[in-house]
Amino acid sequence: MTDEVNVANKTAQLLIDWQIASNSPIIDSLYMEVSLKLGNKTVYEHVFPVYNHCSRQTIPLENVSFWWPRGYGEPALYQASVRLLDPKKRALDQRCQNIGIRTADLIFSDGSSVKDTSAFLFKINGEKIFVRGTNWVPLDALHSRDKDHLDEVFKMIIGLNCNMIRCWGGNVYEDKAFFDLCDKNGMMVWQDFAMAGTVYPQDDQFAEKIRNEAINITVKLRNHPSLILWSGNNEIDISLGWNFKKTLDPGLDRLSREVLPRVIWEYDPLRPYLPSSPYCSPESFKHGNDPAYMPEVHLWGPRGYYKTPFYTSDVKAHFVSENGYHGCPNRASLEKMVDPEYVYPWTADGKWNEEWQTKAVRTNPESTMTLDRNDLMVRQVKALFGECPKDLDRFIFASQVVQAEAMKYFIELWRMDKFNKTGIIWWNLRDGWPIISDAVVDYYNSKKLAYYYIKQVQPDACVMIGDAKDGLHRIMAVNDTREVRSGRVTVKDIGNGKILFSGTFKIPKNGKTCIGSIPEEQKQSVWLIDYTMGSEKFKNHYLSGNAPFNLQQYMSWSEIMNIRGTYIPVLK
Repeated sequence: MTDEVNVANKTAQLLIDWQIASNSPIIDSLYMEVSLKLGNKTVYEHVFPVYNHCSRQTIPLENVSFWWPRGYGEPALYQASVRLLDPKKRALDQRCQNIGIRTADLIFSDGSSVKDTSAFLFKINGEKIFVRGTNWVPLDALHSRDKDHLDEVFKMIIGLNCNMIRCWGGNVYEDKAFFDLCDKNGMMVWQDFAMAGTVYPQDDQFAEKIRNEAINITVKLRNHPSLILWSGNNEIDISLGWNFKKTLDPGLDRLSREVLPRVIWEYDPLRPYLPSSPYCSPESFKHGNDPAYMPEVHLWGPRGYYKTPFYTSDVKAHFVSENGYHGCPNRASLEKMVDPEYVYPWTADGKWNEEWQTKAVRTNPESTMTLDRNDLMVRQVKALFGECPKDLDRFIFASQVVQAEAMKYFIELWRMDKFNKTGIIWWNLRDGWPIISDAVVDYYNSKKLAYYYIKQVQPDACVMIGDAKDGLHRIMAVNDTREVRSGRVTVKDIGNGKILFSGTFKIPKNGKTCIGSIPEEQKQSVWLIDYTMGSEKFKNHYLSGNAPFNLQQYMSWSEIMNIRGTYIPVLK
């Protein structure tokens, strides 16, 4: 465990805890040998006499290479070795693993967001971290095949430049290979315990089962530096409001308030713990579980137009750990997941056909619970384009555009308000089965347009344009690194080629700056943002004007933008 760090002085203090399981009543003739290597260089080696079955030793280190999340520095990994030696210094047992030297803190305050007294902020090695993350679901419904998908899916996450993965409470626990990839690539992990969305038994027998499971998982994963947070569950606190008209106190849940934190306190005491996501604290319960008293939320909402006040101004939380928009899969994927006669989605009476309803995660032919999920796409398309095309290819294109623009907009909205807003973990990267969903990549690893739009707005440093305030669109540059970044930017109207802004910028380390503004215009257009930092070139865009937009016009803009992965249907 990393007890403390001093980044400026490159020093750290580690703690090593051990427990010995032995039939021997006498162990005080044994020794514990501890060594640390960085690459081929041994940076620490010491032999401790063993006087107790369990003990702790302090390890001071100098000239430390720290583990950092993506963008904030290199994720340095040390090779750690612990050997139990007999009096003749022969090895009786040993453990070897990679470790990272870093501290992880969650700055949490449940005061009213309205009064600006709340907080939800991750710090690594004392540095504020803005989170750009994605939620993780099982890679395959048949979990024995999860490992077959891992490398390719992880490359997608690196390609999007995420710095956190939230392993959602409806998951199975990921294995060593997943966490090794996260360690190596500076990917922070938010780990829910595997409970979600319901009220679990509170009896002693079930509590003991959860305790044993939590001990096994905690001991297995606790030495991975990528693991930043334990969360008790997914949405159980707020599910009490869904299941009952009366507001029930989630603080009475003994699993998340008693069993799990005691396991963490005993087996992983230096890692933050959050009882639930979102967490309804005693303060928020006093106010009827009012989201204004929750600094971290799941932002789903009506999913009509993505610029309604629900998304832009009503939300007071600092951190969003779930939000997303439906997007139709590419036609080639639809043709794989449904029979040929069902590829076209609508029946003669305008309803969704049976297989499209099933692919909207219908669990049983008689179930009606999810029959409206595909309607989300129709509602979203109508909100942005005024009508929903009946031509399948145009519908696919329109649906993917709405998802892409919405996801890009949410990420930009949060990044431009750094550090009042401290992170967004969108839902989600990839499906674990052939379905129609919020994922930006389907089960067949076919990327929707949203994948490429998200990639535009998740570089470590990024230039974005915000919606107009007081008649001006601010051009914001945000920097999620520990170094000053500078460059040049040009903004051009896609329709007439007019240069709307051109200039240089300089962004403070781990900060943001307004680099200029553009007067508000009523006409609908796309503003192309081209910027450079050093030898690197970047692109972004801003959709100017008010909805609804003309679908045919957007298709023409897409051809000019020439964003990789854009599926533009044949015009008929």
